[in-house]
Amino acid sequence: MPTQKHKILFLFLTFALIGTFLLNLSLGSVSIPTSEIFNSFIGNEIKSSWEIILWNFRLPKAITAILVGMGLSISGLLMQTLFRNPLAGPYVLGLSSGSSLGVAFVIMGTGFLPNFLVSDYGIVLASSIGSFLVLLAVLVVSQKLRDTMAILIVGLMFGSFTSAIVSVLSYFSTAQELQKFTFWSMGSLANLPWNSILILAICCGLGLVLSIFSIKPLNALLLGENYAKSLGLHFKKTRLIIIFATSILAGSITAFAGPIAFVGLAVPHLAKLLFQTSNHFILFWSTLLIGAILMLACDSIAQLPGSYYTLPINAITSMVGAPVVVWLLVRKRKMMI
Repeated sequence: MPTQKHKILFLFLTFALIGTFLLNLSLGSVSIPTSEIFNSFIGNEIKSSWEIILWNFRLPKAITAILVGMGLSISGLLMQTLFRNPLAGPYVLGLSSGSSLGVAFVIMGTGFLPNFLVSDYGIVLASSIGSFLVLLAVLVVSQKLRDTMAILIVGLMFGSFTSAIVSVLSYFSTAQELQKFTFWSMGSLANLPWNSILILAICCGLGLVLSIFSIKPLNALLLGENYAKSLGLHFKKTRLIIIFATSILAGSITAFAGPIAFVGLAVPHLAKLLFQTSNHFILFWSTLLIGAILMLACDSIAQLPGSYYTLPINAITSMVGAPVVVWLLVRKRKMMI
């Protein structure tokens, strides 16, 4: 059960999420007052230019940021607990590499593909197929292997294999194709239409529901496979559900927003540090909130308020996430000494 301290922290994070959400909507090349955002939400009339910016650009981007932050953070929590590895993230199964391979075929293999695939929807479709094929391969292998760490190694091998194919495609591609692929790999929360956001929300919702059903088994896994089995846990079934939930979350997010680094790796550690617990009933919801807040904050920084330039979201998340991971490693080592 959450303690009084945990309840206060949850209340604080809820207000922080609302605050960063409103801040994200108000900042940009055109500043929109928060009062006008509220007026627009309740149906009052505001400047038509602000209305268009808010509903056609900023609100879809903010919702995408929340979905991406939540999905990647929970994926990271699932992977770190399953593999009992603090440096495991949502992409350890090779899903990001599978998506990259699918996108590389569309962007850098345009001469061999029909025209309808060489579009934004073609890129999303190719990314989804790439991550799905890697997921199928990992699921097949996971049924054959008893050792969980062996699945981690298989995921890394799939990643290396697909990265090698991407390198070959890059070698034979034009400068324009390389530039387009590089822009995709930087990640982007913008330019998603509402129907794409709906598909992403459904995928994330399914992945999060599966994750909720995995909370109790995750607590059992903290003490190791053998202990979890002694409690009556069906380990192979649980492992399959966790891998499937992670794959849906990470695969759909990569398809629509590109590969976004460090969020899934850093946020679960931040949640554990803030709440001082290993109980997944508490960690699940705290990770959700912190992931959404962090992603909205990174997107606000990337917009460069008052400027027409927008920095790549991957650069911002890496700048925030990398120092956090390094600090955690140093702190853990000091504790061990």
